[in-house]
Amino acid sequence: MSTCTGTYCNAGWSEVLTSMSPYGWGSMGLAFGLSLSVIGAAWGIFLTGSSLVGAAVKSPRIRSKNLISVIFCEATAIYGVIMAIVLNGLMKKPEGGIEDGSFTDEWNWSAFYFAGYGVFSSGLSVGLTNVASGVAVGIAGSSCALADAQDSSLFVKILIVEIFASALGIFGIIVGIIQSNSCQFPYDVAA
Repeated sequence: MSTCTGTYCNAGWSEVLTSMSPYGWGSMGLAFGLSLSVIGAAWGIFLTGSSLVGAAVKSPRIRSKNLISVIFCEATAIYGVIMAIVLNGLMKKPEGGIEDGSFTDEWNWSAFYFAGYGVFSSGLSVGLTNVASGVAVGIAGSSCALADAQDSSLFVKILIVEIFASALGIFGIIVGIIQSNSCQFPYDVAA
């Protein structure tokens, strides 16, 4: 096994993780949170909508009142948008500590990377939670549409289960906000 001695050789994972800008980590977290939330919502709408349309063939009366399931799925995408706005507000451009386009030696690198990794993990946790929430709401909405087509008295009972599935997304955004509370990008050398 030969050792890499070139200019573009990585000494290990620590070099890989620290060679990327903290703004890049934060932007990736923002993108993961938003995109995974939209994927979760789309997946849930697909599950709910296909069952709703299929069950409406037998029982057309369920079409309008079961649209609430689609709205619950769409809420997971809205949670992702809210968290993206919060995370984007944390990533501020530095005002000082830059000379000739580079950070000075006095720059607080540990706080800089802490904020970048924190925003990344916050966005990723919100996105993954919203994927799970979207799928759970979609499955519950699908069963709600099918059960309502069979017996209309089951609609409210299964809708309660769907509300609990939707609460996963709210819990995810709460966890994301708690994670991102301590993520302050330094804006000057003294910060």
